[in-house]
Amino acid sequence: MKYQVIGKNIEVTDSIRAEIERKLSRMDKFFFIDDDVLCRAVVRSYKVGAKVEITIFTKEMDLRAEVKNDDLYAAFDLAIDKLEGQMRKLKTRMDRSKAAASLGKSFAFENVEEFEPENDEIVRTKSIYLNPMTIDEAITRMEALGHSFFVYLDSDDDRISVAYKRFDGGYGVIQAENQLK
Repeated sequence: MKYQVIGKNIEVTDSIRAEIERKLSRMDKFFFIDDDVLCRAVVRSYKVGAKVEITIFTKEMDLRAEVKNDDLYAAFDLAIDKLEGQMRKLKTRMDRSKAAASLGKSFAFENVEEFEPENDEIVRTKSIYLNPMTIDEAITRMEALGHSFFVYLDSDDDRISVAYKRFDGGYGVIQAENQLK
């Protein structure tokens, strides 16, 4: 696995980088390692505490964890624990759904511990008609509904889009790369 450590408001010293890479190497056992697996760790320092974002990029899917803590090294441990939890959930879903098995080609699931979810069943299915609208209209509707995301058809480029509230404030938009015909 390739490691990339980026510091924001903090200088990533050789000792910090070495410790981060040592802790991240715990994740190696979960992947079929090749040159395509990249692990990016972004470290942010604040007046009080630190935030760690770890993203692991594979061909089929990406895993991501974000943790804030007063201690930088504790934040890394917690983020890695979150990633391991995601791996356990992913293994359970892959075992249950053969259709989703193609997503797991980069993962060495034999090294992932079993996970028994408390309640991961789909409890509601909803069908919606996507009205063409602008991002501003989508955000207004999302706020009116009190939701943290809103799916809509972008009137500018006819792409299925999702507007969402970001944890750090502001909004984000996710757009499908494939357009409707």
